[in-house]
Amino acid sequence: MNRDWIATAATLSQALPYMQRYAGATVVIKLGGHAMGSDEAMASFARDIVLMRQVGLNPVIVHGGGPMINEMLAKLEIKSDFVNGKRVTDAATMDVVEMVLSGKVNNRLVQAISAEGGKAVGLSGKDANLMICEETDPNLGFVGTPVAIDPTIIRDLHAAHAIPVIAPLGMGRDGETFNVNGDTAAGAIAGALKADRLLLLTDVAGVKDKDGNVLTEIAPGKVTDLIADGTIAGGMIPKTETALAAMAEGVRAVVILDGRAPNACLLELFTDHGAGSLIREPRN
Repeated sequence: MNRDWIATAATLSQALPYMQRYAGATVVIKLGGHAMGSDEAMASFARDIVLMRQVGLNPVIVHGGGPMINEMLAKLEIKSDFVNGKRVTDAATMDVVEMVLSGKVNNRLVQAISAEGGKAVGLSGKDANLMICEETDPNLGFVGTPVAIDPTIIRDLHAAHAIPVIAPLGMGRDGETFNVNGDTAAGAIAGALKADRLLLLTDVAGVKDKDGNVLTEIAPGKVTDLIADGTIAGGMIPKTETALAAMAEGVRAVVILDGRAPNACLLELFTDHGAGSLIREPRN
């Protein structure tokens, strides 16, 4: 008998307890633009999401698209200004952001999931008042911070056995459109859903110690200490802060992991080893 078949069967058998554990659970997955990679990587990710839905999980995908936005801005010769490292989103830039996120990127993900047999529905935080925002900083223009989340549309899609794929755009109280950081949007949505897991897929292996080793499990109280002593620095700071904010709203645990790694979500959810850095309260 083919050894690969035997190994596959053994892996499926070992995954059974985890499939039972997560049956009916809501898992919010933030897929960063850098983690989308090639068409093959996208197909592999989509296949994993369809499998999760097939075994009873309720996945929610929130995607970024920074590299794609940069590419389109350059093509249209629209100059980007930055304040403290953050992109200023003026009206012209906002039009491009919405076109890329709600159009090209969202459609690509929906099509990839559909091609693998899933029932994906694309939307943005503007739809059905899903994500109401306020201006983050007047100096940044149309950049928003979520202040109210109505997850009704997500629950309705899950009841219809569909997979929501959400672009991180929010609606202001006066009807204006806001660009929202993808991690922030995913954390806010996960908190509103009281998700069992929030997976932040990025382009690094996880939170690392000062020797470069991935910290596989971190207590929430330890995160602040690691930021204070400089172990957590740069772009990892907002990711871990998003994790803490989501957990404060009822998310059971958050994982920061490398979305470029094959089957990263399945490894995290359905194996003993897991993947990346798990942030949760210590078990008694």
